[in-house]
Amino acid sequence: MADSLDQVTPLILTYNEEDNIGRTLEGLRWARRIVVIDSGSTDHTLEILHGFPLVEVVMRQFDNFAAQANVGLGLIRTPWCLSLDADHGITPAFGAALSALIATLETDVAAVRTPFRYLVHGRPLRGALLPPRINLMRPGAGHYVNDGHAHRFLPHGRVVELAEPILHDDRKSLDRWLEAQRRYLPQEVHKLRTTPRHQLSRADRLRLRHGIAPFAVLLLCLVWHRGLLDGWRGWYYAFQRMLVELMLSLMLWEARQSEVVGDVPRG
Repeated sequence: MADSLDQVTPLILTYNEEDNIGRTLEGLRWARRIVVIDSGSTDHTLEILHGFPLVEVVMRQFDNFAAQANVGLGLIRTPWCLSLDADHGITPAFGAALSALIATLETDVAAVRTPFRYLVHGRPLRGALLPPRINLMRPGAGHYVNDGHAHRFLPHGRVVELAEPILHDDRKSLDRWLEAQRRYLPQEVHKLRTTPRHQLSRADRLRLRHGIAPFAVLLLCLVWHRGLLDGWRGWYYAFQRMLVELMLSLMLWEARQSEVVGDVPRG
């Protein structure tokens, strides 16, 4: 396993991630070098990072996630980059599966898409709304673009799938989560209102039907993804996702109402 993983450099974006970053780094003990792009953390994130000798921290003022990630990709010197969020967890099983896959990949493969397993307060849920995404890529075989408040990798080549999931284990406080949503949701509204409908995902097209989207999300979380069997953690996650959709619906209504008012002639 070690020989194949020597071809991989993890890349992490951070900003005030003291609640998460230590666990993420613990799962990357196999890495020979870890590149972190930090946006000016003011908590204990930098102290934690400096406690891991293999971590190379680059300070960069934040403009958007895609720009941060593309700068990081430019610093990777190995054949592969494992691009992670600061609340992602890498298990030994994932490392073994990744190593086995890398040993078999052909040269036309530009990237690898991975699933996620969502955790609430450190315990995994049976299912979640988080879709698979490209986390492993060849530097130079594509680039990141902004996608609403998030970012995604556009590969120049074939993409293959890895079945073993990455853990999503965000343990920041509810206040921090709400603060993040207040920053992110205006960007999601802009994306939904400016992107041609045929270019939106099925989930985003559902969000445009904002009268039903919050309740559809609640049912998806509790029934389709079996959150009812996860106890309070399943309800917690379902209410979080429903709250996001409710806030987004209100913002979409507000934006559309502003347009209507703006079209009314003023005396």
